[in-house]
Amino acid sequence: MKIIYNDIFLEHETGNHPENKNRLIAFGDIEQSTIIDGTSYLSLVHNGQYIADIQEKCNLDIPLDEDTFCTGKSFEVAVQAVGASIMASHSGDFALIRPPGHHSFPGKASGFCLFNNIAIAVQNLVNEGKKVAILDIDGHFGDGTSKIFYNTDKVLYMSMHQFPAFPGTGYWEDIGIGAGEGYNINIPLPPYSGDDIFLDAFNTFLPVIRCFNPDVVAVSAGFDAHKSDMLLQLNVSVDSYYEIGKVLQKNFENIFAVLEGGYNPEVLVKCVENFIAGINYEEKKHSETLTESDVKVFQDYENYCNHLIVKLRTYWDF
Repeated sequence: MKIIYNDIFLEHETGNHPENKNRLIAFGDIEQSTIIDGTSYLSLVHNGQYIADIQEKCNLDIPLDEDTFCTGKSFEVAVQAVGASIMASHSGDFALIRPPGHHSFPGKASGFCLFNNIAIAVQNLVNEGKKVAILDIDGHFGDGTSKIFYNTDKVLYMSMHQFPAFPGTGYWEDIGIGAGEGYNINIPLPPYSGDDIFLDAFNTFLPVIRCFNPDVVAVSAGFDAHKSDMLLQLNVSVDSYYEIGKVLQKNFENIFAVLEGGYNPEVLVKCVENFIAGINYEEKKHSETLTESDVKVFQDYENYCNHLIVKLRTYWDF
């Protein structure tokens, strides 16, 4: 797995907003990739009126909501982020992009996100005849991605996220509807969950992804579950991301990843490097003391987890 990146992703200007260009500047001198034009792929997920509205508001420097900013270059940058995600989905690489995407709905921007980069890339793979599992390891629930694939059995969506936290949804009871029933899996993590809970959640529900037998695993790669991130109260170390990368590579042949959150730039670099090292079966790049959760936090997690396992046994063999 290699990084797909271009300096155009620095041109989405958001000032002192948590989602700012310093997130990518922290990576230093990265080899530039030639990014394909993502324009023709937008309509795989987003309606035409929404696309036109985003372009107009970016041209006028009008915020999309109180948390989601845009300026004159933001539309072009967001389109390039989609293009990089499409490239990563075909090459098995890591799209190091911004703005992020997993809170974006077909007709609504949200949570710093303009277009849903990973959903567009995944829908393109589905249209090519692929079965795709999305593993969302961002500390926030990817409500946009979940909604987009909520009623299909061609995409398995699994999210590990702090609950409660923005966007306020992601209940374990929400498992999809229609053909998608059982294909939406939300694993709520109580605030102050450590490495023990984060890795237990991943390993406990990994058999569902194996049972789904995807052609491709798409990782919504957010790193704001780290203990030093400013926007959440999870307590995960850089080591967990290495372990997740290593286990994914051991179990699945085709994997790609798209950057989502992670708002401590110095830590974000370490998390991404560890994740890619795990995927590539390289030595761990960074290490911290593993974190353990308090007994009450673990009890709350197990309560969520046990209810979810009972519900999913109707659909999947654990």
